[in-house]
Amino acid sequence: MVGFLNALVVFLNFVFVPALAYGSQLALGALGVTLIYGILRFSNFAHGDTMAFGTMVTILITWWMQGVGISFGFLPTALLALPFGIVITGLALLGTDRGVYRFYRQQKADPVILVIVSMGVMFIMNGVVRFVIGVDDINFADGTRFIITAREFQELTGLQEGLALRTTQVLTVVTAAIAVALLFWFLNKTRTGKSMRAFSDNEALALLSGINPERVVAVTWLIVAALATTAGVLYGLDKSFKAFTYFQLLLPIFAAAIVGGLGNPLGAIVGGFVVAFSEVMVTYPWRRVLSHLLPEERMPDGLVQLISTDYKFAVSFIILIIVLLFRPTGLFKGKSV
Repeated sequence: MVGFLNALVVFLNFVFVPALAYGSQLALGALGVTLIYGILRFSNFAHGDTMAFGTMVTILITWWMQGVGISFGFLPTALLALPFGIVITGLALLGTDRGVYRFYRQQKADPVILVIVSMGVMFIMNGVVRFVIGVDDINFADGTRFIITAREFQELTGLQEGLALRTTQVLTVVTAAIAVALLFWFLNKTRTGKSMRAFSDNEALALLSGINPERVVAVTWLIVAALATTAGVLYGLDKSFKAFTYFQLLLPIFAAAIVGGLGNPLGAIVGGFVVAFSEVMVTYPWRRVLSHLLPEERMPDGLVQLISTDYKFAVSFIILIIVLLFRPTGLFKGKSV
């Protein structure tokens, strides 16, 4: 029994809790992608760099707050800077829409044209972020690092293995849950949210009903800015900030949105956790877990790791290919890709 409990603690410490936090971050990112696809009807390849831009702004404001002595107690100061990052990112996305996307929208351009345009926006935003804040890893998390350390857990339970809960992990899950709850309340209970849903379901009928399309588009970009900035900041707090990493996150985010069903917010959340748990479980070396469950003579050689962590994004790619081949509408029957 003790061996099983130790194995369970190792699983929770190195697989379940990290995957839960990572899945929350992917879910927020995938929600932004699926909203743009469902309402504006194109795949926004600049979404990863939107996350990077919002995080960059938040980091700069965090540094300013720390410089003047403003802190948030045991919580990261970045949480105080997050609303400012959301506002500035929202203004940047509204400006991008007015200056770039609106022209192609008015011309009734094919979605593939908008995809190509979004790639141009992606490269520009990526260049701006790297020019302003650099290309190095940046750790901007302050406050209390752990809610409970592995040693404290060992002393409390008497087990050989310890469970360490980082503040950023718990904060990620709680913040993501609040953001998702607010989004679903907005979409289902407010007049603007219902207008967005109607516009997504049938644009022509929505226009006949008197819904202002430009207002729907503007609100969509503001929500996307909030989701992208929050996801980016949470990811940066949990790990670290590096501009190019957010470009790489585009693949698992799109995989999550497509697995759940593009255009389906609930599917984006489920897809985020499917991709996150798949990545973590496939790349984790299971030897330490098995050491508590199997006798020594039956222990397999090696780390019992299916693939190296260097290739974790290959898991997202494989999941994406499988879904596109066998269920292109995703698990929750979103729009077909």
